Amino acid sequence: MTGDLPAAGAGPYARRAAVLGLPVLHSLSPILHRTAYAGLGLSGWRYDAIECGEEELAKLVAGLGPEWAGLSLTMPLKRVVFPLLDTVSDLAVAVNAVNTVVFRDGRRHGENTDVYGIVRALAEAGVIAPSSASILGGGATAASAIAALRETGLREVTLVVRERSRAAETLEVAERLGVMVAVRTFEDFDADVDLLVSTLPSGAADVFVSRAARAKAVFDVVYSPWPTRLAAAVRERGGVVIGGFPMLLHQAVRQVELMTGRTDVPVEEMRAAGEAEILRRAAAAG
Repeated sequence: MTGDLPAAGAGPYARRAAVLGLPVLHSLSPILHRTAYAGLGLSGWRYDAIECGEEELAKLVAGLGPEWAGLSLTMPLKRVVFPLLDTVSDLAVAVNAVNTVVFRDGRRHGENTDVYGIVRALAEAGVIAPSSASILGGGATAASAIAALRETGLREVTLVVRERSRAAETLEVAERLGVMVAVRTFEDFDADVDLLVSTLPSGAADVFVSRAARAKAVFDVVYSPWPTRLAAAVRERGGVVIGGFPMLLHQAVRQVELMTGRTDVPVEEMRAAGEAEILRRAAAAG
C-alpha cells in the first residue's frame, strides 16, 4: 500500500534507506545504492523503494526508527518535505528542492544532490563552460539545472515553458542564485545554443526535435527509453548528447556518501549495474 514501510525481512539490518515517490517502483535507485553497499562491504545495509504521495509523507517519516540512515526523494516530494526537516543545506533552500534526507543524531537534514549530479554529468561529456543554454521545462529539475549551469559559470539562461505563469517558482530560484532568466514559450524558443537541457518527461520533447537539434549539445534527463528522439537527432548532427542516467548515477553517489559517511564509493560498479539494468528493461519491453 502507498506509504507503508516494508518489513525488514530476514536477517539483521543495522542501517536502512529508501527512495520515496509516486510512482517510484520503476526507480533505478535501489540498484545503484545496493551496488554501492556491496562494493563498500556494508552487508548490514538495506535500500528499498517505497511508493509515497504527498499526503502520506509526514506519517511515514514520523514512523522511521533509529536504524534509518536516509531517504532519496523523487516527485512529488522534493518541495513538500521542507516542513518535516530540522536543517536544510543552503543549496537545497536556494533551489527549493530536497532530494536527499539524512538522519543524524536524531535530526533530519535536507540536501540537494541533483545539482551535483548534473554538474558531474556535463563534465563527463566535456561540457565544462557553455556560453549559452536553454532549459525546457520549469519544475524542480529545471531549478536544479539553473543551479548547475551557474556552477559552470553561466549567469544568463533561457527558460522554455508551456505557459509563462508556470515559470514563477523557478524564476524565484534563479533570482536567489543570481542568474538572469529570459522566459520563452514552447512556440517561440530558439534552440541555437551551446547547451539545451530538457527536463521534460519521456516523449514530451519529441515535437521540438526539428528546432532542438540545432543545439551543439543536449542534456536530456530521460534515461529510458534511450536514446530519445531529441538525443538521436542531435547525435546525428554531430552534437554532444548526455542522457539522464549519468545525472542519476552521480546524484546517487553523493547520496551514498552523505548517508554512509564513506568517500570511497564504487562509482564504476554502480554505473555498470545501472546500465545493465537499463538494457535488461529495454530487452524485456521488446
